[in-house]
Amino acid sequence: MIPVPSGVRVWLATGHTDMRKGFPGLSLMVQEVLRRDPLSGHLFCFRGRRGDLLKVIWHDGQGACLFTKRLERGRFLWPSPADGAVTITPAQLGYLLEGIDWRHPQETWRPTSVG
Repeated sequence: MIPVPSGVRVWLATGHTDMRKGFPGLSLMVQEVLRRDPLSGHLFCFRGRRGDLLKVIWHDGQGACLFTKRLERGRFLWPSPADGAVTITPAQLGYLLEGIDWRHPQETWRPTSVG
C-alpha cells in the first residue's frame, strides 16, 4: 500500500488512458484534463483500456513516484467518463488496489461470542 499522508486526496482520471505513458505524459494529463498540479502531493490514478492495469503518480516532495499494478484476474472498477474527475478517500484506494468494489465495500460478518 502507498503510504498516503493525511490531507492527501486521491483523484481518478475517468475513462481509459494510454498505459505506455510514464510520469511526464501522465503529469501532462493531470494538468490538462484534471486541471490539477501533479506536484501537489496528491495521488492521481489512471486505468488502461482493458481495465486490468492501473498507474498511480505521486510527487512526494523529493521526487516523482510512479506505481503500477496489474490484476491477474478481474478488472479495476472505474467511474464512467461522464463522471469527470472523481476523488476518493485513501481507504477507498486500498479497496480499489485490491480489486474490491470501492463504491460499496461489503462489511464482513464477525461473531460476537466464541463457541
